[in-house]
Amino acid sequence: MSKSGAFEHLRNSDQEMYDILAREIGREDGTLELIASENFVSYPVMEMAGGVMTNKYAEGYPGKRYYGGCQHVDEAENLARDRAKQLFGCDYANVQPHSGSQANMAALLTFLEVGDTIMGLDLAHGGHLTHGSPVNFSGRLFNVVSYQVDKETGRTDFDMVAKLAREHRPKLIICGGSAYPRHIEFEQFHAIAAEVGAFLMADIAHPAGLVATGLHPSPMPWCDVVTTTTHKTLRGPRGGMIMMGKDKENPWGKVAPKSGRVKNISELIDSTVMPGIQGGPLMHVIAAKAVAFGEALQPEFKQYSRQIVANAQVMAEEFLQMDYNLISGGTDTHVILIDLTNKNISGKKAENALEAAAITVNKNMVPFDTRSPFVTSGIRVGTPAITTRGMQADDIRLICKLIDRVISNHGDEDNLKSVKSEVNALCQSFPLYREMH
Repeated sequence: MSKSGAFEHLRNSDQEMYDILAREIGREDGTLELIASENFVSYPVMEMAGGVMTNKYAEGYPGKRYYGGCQHVDEAENLARDRAKQLFGCDYANVQPHSGSQANMAALLTFLEVGDTIMGLDLAHGGHLTHGSPVNFSGRLFNVVSYQVDKETGRTDFDMVAKLAREHRPKLIICGGSAYPRHIEFEQFHAIAAEVGAFLMADIAHPAGLVATGLHPSPMPWCDVVTTTTHKTLRGPRGGMIMMGKDKENPWGKVAPKSGRVKNISELIDSTVMPGIQGGPLMHVIAAKAVAFGEALQPEFKQYSRQIVANAQVMAEEFLQMDYNLISGGTDTHVILIDLTNKNISGKKAENALEAAAITVNKNMVPFDTRSPFVTSGIRVGTPAITTRGMQADDIRLICKLIDRVISNHGDEDNLKSVKSEVNALCQSFPLYREMH
């Protein structure tokens, strides 16, 4: 590492931490990263995330800070918001949430009171912790009704959604998930939400980059509020964001701290984020979000997004030919969810064996799973990170064969070493971060 002088100050001041960083750079460079929620940011995004704006405290919002000296971080946050609105075709964006989970918390606490009923996709069926899991704030603060996917199709069971909504009259319905391979059906959710008088919240943390480039339907015409992460398919720094296609008047007469009654929901969301659940925003990360949004507005990013989907579809076809059971029978996005039951291996064992061969995936529950969340019957695979490296169809076919070799012979140490050697050779053809070598 560091032929170009990168991280020389760190090496000179903290050799121990420098060595850890060097090992992580080596791990990323020599590993096939197939975790669907991970990606590799560009060097400009990384530079901004590690830049001087980490020094600045900026509680509040542009033009309304609690600290002086914020004129330039105001410029950065305004740029991030403006680019987000252009990218997603929305009227409002709050770029301050530190994560997707905090974006979801702020959205829920804006539209709901503690104890209200919400509906979200069951965690074991592809949902997210913040959509109502009992171990999460969402399950602890709200009355949760979970819907599931259809056992035969692996897609949202809208008969169940409609029946549960009519029976329980939720105040808010969440659509989207963390392991749902198909397009999110915003229009169908909207019809049910409208029928029962519920708000509709879309969590597009996974397909956000595909939404931004028109390769996935947009939630903006159908949903009251939209949340996302800024990494994954959007390929930005780790963080969250809240958006609304159209701002609406405050329907509850709610008041915002220090502001009294406010006119619009956007003002309520702003006040829920800060001071409601966060203090000082991470201005270096917000600035890095602006850089990533700028990249996503370029024509090259749409081609990149197309390649993500194309790679995922090639991967799905290969796995199907090798008799793997794919939930929903394939994918519309970057996500593939594989039930390994017919391969006689748990998700946990598959994850561990693949990692030993320098291929990272994550164990994942599948619909109607009989194993615990710590073992699981499946794995989740995604294509954003390997697409960032430049890999295409022929590389994807090789990767599928390597994965199959590991799963079919997961107890054979020589086999794992052989696969790892081939993985390393493939990775060397697609190096990461040349600036660091």
